Amino acid sequence: MAIVSSNAGREPAKPASRLVDPNPTPGASEENPGANPELIQREDGLRPKRFADYIGQAELKQVLAIAIEATRSREEALDHVLLYGPPGLGKTTMALVLAEELGVRCRITSAPALERPRDIVGLLVNLQPRELLFIDEIHRLNRVAEEILYPAMEDFRLDLTVGKGTTARTRSLPLAPFTLVGATTRAGSLSSPLRDRFGLIQRLEFYGLDDLQAIVQRAAGILELQLEQEAALEVARRCRGTPRIANRLLRRVRDVASVRGHQQIGRALVDEALSLHRVDGRGLDASDRRLLTLVLEGYGGGPVGLDTLAAGLGEDASTLEAVVEPYLLQLGFLQRTPRGRIVTPAGRAHLGWAAA
Repeated sequence: MAIVSSNAGREPAKPASRLVDPNPTPGASEENPGANPELIQREDGLRPKRFADYIGQAELKQVLAIAIEATRSREEALDHVLLYGPPGLGKTTMALVLAEELGVRCRITSAPALERPRDIVGLLVNLQPRELLFIDEIHRLNRVAEEILYPAMEDFRLDLTVGKGTTARTRSLPLAPFTLVGATTRAGSLSSPLRDRFGLIQRLEFYGLDDLQAIVQRAAGILELQLEQEAALEVARRCRGTPRIANRLLRRVRDVASVRGHQQIGRALVDEALSLHRVDGRGLDASDRRLLTLVLEGYGGGPVGLDTLAAGLGEDASTLEAVVEPYLLQLGFLQRTPRGRIVTPAGRAHLGWAAA
């Protein structure tokens, strides 16, 4: 593999990663230097920065805390970490927490941004000792990038081929010891050689109601909202077990409270705000209810094939399978069978349909 570093005739490339300093200057931002420092600090504060602030995932935190303490005592780089699980559960946040706990910087990038060999080579050679490199959606790395990572992860070495043809020669470039933190929603899509090079492989689970309520109350405090306990519980019930969705719904409630002129946010206001966005009491949105209603009204509750549903809803079949169905299956409102999709009695009851 030849590495070409000339950029002659090309437009300046956009950076493949961004650098996160665990101790930033409040309000400093390359993208928006004129922004209100207090606003930036408050919005960024929704992400916890230490284990003490990270709510939920108790087993994961315990495993990582032990690894960090052992790493500090040996004065080494932390083992490479693979975090997997559904989107929105805090994989990126956990990577930033790891960097904060270790007192090092975290370079953040995503696999689709590492299309060319020089993209990942440039990241690796610029890493400082014990720094974290976070690659999101790591299962989407191309084959060349994976092959570059193998010796880098295992031996902290970069193997480069210089020249072409009979003049080609291989050079090994030593790298500073670093920690690769990979995040993926599809752990099964990673190749075995790459997956086996991670020393810590951990899954993030969906959050319980108590943890979600605590997350909502913490976010409300950071956003300076007067949120009643019942209101926080109502947001937690509708966020599909996902902190990212909880924070998003809380912002929509804040918008309605601001427009209506409410200082105190109660359960009724939460219900009004989320009803405007068509999110019901179990967290189902319009797409979820459309699918259930089509199966009930058009096909008597099923079974019905995925392609038939996709055609009836005007959606792509892969979108239904990856985006809409998982939460309905988690709630037990929908079943996948060899003959097709079936709405369960629980799904019928939620939509107010009589049992079949």
